Amino acid sequence: MNRAVRRRPALATTALALLGALSLTACTGGPAPATGKAQAADPASRPDLKPFYGQRLQWTDCATDGYECARLTVPRDYGRPGNGRTFVLPVARAAATGPARRIGSLVYNPGGPGAGGASSLEEGMDESFGAAVRARFDIVSFDPRGVGGSVPALTCEPAEAEEAEAEEPEAGVEEEPAEETSEEASDAVAPLYPRTEADRSAAASGARTAAEDCEEHSGPILRHVGTEDAARDLDVLRAALGERELTYLGWSYGTSLGTSYAEQFPRRVRAMVLDGAIDPSLDWRQRVISQSAGFRRSVDDYAEQCAEIAGDSCPGSSPQEIRSLIERLYQRAEREPLPVAEDSTYAEYGGMDATAVLDAVSMAMYTPEDQWEPLSEALREADQGDATKLGALDDEVETEEETEEGTEGPGTAEEEQEEEQEEDETPEPPGDNGDAALTAVNCLDVPHPRSLRPYWDALAPADQAAGVYGTAGVTAELTCRDWPSGERRPHKVDAEGVPPVLIVGTTGDPSTPYAEAVSLAEQFPQGMLLTYEGLGHTAYGRGGACVTAKVDAYLVKRERVRPGATC
Repeated sequence: MNRAVRRRPALATTALALLGALSLTACTGGPAPATGKAQAADPASRPDLKPFYGQRLQWTDCATDGYECARLTVPRDYGRPGNGRTFVLPVARAAATGPARRIGSLVYNPGGPGAGGASSLEEGMDESFGAAVRARFDIVSFDPRGVGGSVPALTCEPAEAEEAEAEEPEAGVEEEPAEETSEEASDAVAPLYPRTEADRSAAASGARTAAEDCEEHSGPILRHVGTEDAARDLDVLRAALGERELTYLGWSYGTSLGTSYAEQFPRRVRAMVLDGAIDPSLDWRQRVISQSAGFRRSVDDYAEQCAEIAGDSCPGSSPQEIRSLIERLYQRAEREPLPVAEDSTYAEYGGMDATAVLDAVSMAMYTPEDQWEPLSEALREADQGDATKLGALDDEVETEEETEEGTEGPGTAEEEQEEEQEEDETPEPPGDNGDAALTAVNCLDVPHPRSLRPYWDALAPADQAAGVYGTAGVTAELTCRDWPSGERRPHKVDAEGVPPVLIVGTTGDPSTPYAEAVSLAEQFPQGMLLTYEGLGHTAYGRGGACVTAKVDAYLVKRERVRPGATC
């Protein structure tokens, strides 16, 4: 699942500039009372973590008026927090508009993985919250470890061209002929459904190169950017904000972060909303098929309902005409990239290949009310021979891609080698490292096969379930084959003692299908499901007054949502 995007409507486009910490401090809250499993797992009681749990955030004005910024220091490795290696994470907040009735802080994650929370807040994301919530809470967010303004941050910039050196196969991993590529195969563009050995060789070669680039440029931190560690950072942030319990809202990937927090710190949760849910019990193949089928359904919805939302701009007079046009563009782009203007982002690649076209169409499914009209115009022009507008759709949205073997344990030779590397070996990341963070977190969180065969075996079922959206999704997962993986495994939620958690599911969600919200609500003890009958990705902030009222009542008053609640 590598193509999830979250875009909040009507946000100001302001550059994030975090200033040095100064002035105001927040008191550190003590840990909430806990028993049993939560008591045993309480990290705040560990002496080597007290320096992190005891820190006070020093707030100063952000570059954008109306917001305050600070920095939070967390250990790079929670297993060895005293080794001096850390992440320093940007934090931002918008103060409660009704300070006399303030409840506390509400921390949110905007999605991803790879989206910077601090920057999203400065861009106005607090306006996505209802007035009742903004009045009673400071709205707070942070850049997760390795993301955005995090220091250090991930980067996977392509390596300098070098003489390829023969690689010895890893112990216990079979060397497969499909990966031994010729120069011709390496230079080829993998189609949406790689059927031939040459196509599959090209796909495997490109994926390995991508993994090697990340290892070269971000090797020392690749094993430390997973969701479980980010959830522990969230608890350090809770303490630094002076909160005994966490009030949290996560969109999209933020639901994975929230779920992990609830599992590790169930008795520290005050209230939690998970909107656009990701089911942690699905393995990599199930995740690909679930999300890809969601995109396919959404594109069908676009064809069926285009006239209602995009009006006269629709690129066909009937659903079948629209479907045929999109399919025609995919087929053309597989033969030869679609032409673009010289100033297009895709000009240096000779135009838009089939994967780029599919990504542009898929991303437009997130907010139909904003994106279906420009998509329609772009498709019409692309069919007439100019894909410039189609390629520019990426520039109009904030991309935060979502979704998500062999585990390296402590003390391995690989880990020891990492310890010997210096801090300054991780280079300064590019301005937007969302793609690198997306790959790093997804691959680390979800175990992937080391052999190529399971990926090729998954192509036919993915094609049957979701067409080219499924086969392209499987191919995108190949990068994780050569990636370090963490200790997480697909599992049902284990969060005994957590208070009622509210899961919000959108029936027409392309990226986090509604069925996953239903499943997650069933897995949580006392889980509550709010159904939004509509199109697009997530609901709170874009699903209307009904969704806002129910979510706000839960966050402010902890008012429960009744079974079967629908907006």
